Amino acid sequence: MKLWVLRHGEAEPHGTRPDSERTLTVKGREEVLRTAAQLIGQPLTAIYSSPYHRALETAEIVRTALGFAPEIRTVDWLKPDTFPQAVAEQLVSVDHALLVSHNPLVGNLLGYLQHGHVQDPEKVGTAGLAELEGDELLVGAMKLNGIKHP
Repeated sequence: MKLWVLRHGEAEPHGTRPDSERTLTVKGREEVLRTAAQLIGQPLTAIYSSPYHRALETAEIVRTALGFAPEIRTVDWLKPDTFPQAVAEQLVSVDHALLVSHNPLVGNLLGYLQHGHVQDPEKVGTAGLAELEGDELLVGAMKLNGIKHP
């Protein structure tokens, strides 16, 4: 099993509109496009995204860059403040998928899947892409192959 976890690209500042409606900046779109190149040739079977606008924009940029035919699966369990345990429960039948979300969830999820707790979250900048691998989804036993930033 392989998972890629992508934090959305740089977004407009807080306070410009409701958080869920914030959009990517020009720099954010460019970051995501550079990050998408890291996924070329990977055996993706699905793209899951937070319903927040900036995450959906990020997922669509990746989908288009890769020529990935299946639709993006928009899910509430990838919102910023979701508990990593709740995400792990949804990943039981997921294989070779890209998850597009936000901090603090991204950092907490990576820590949780590697160590079984959230005391050591990973630091992931905008458009940062993490790759996790394991024989199966086993909380605390996934291996982080790396985090790439644009």
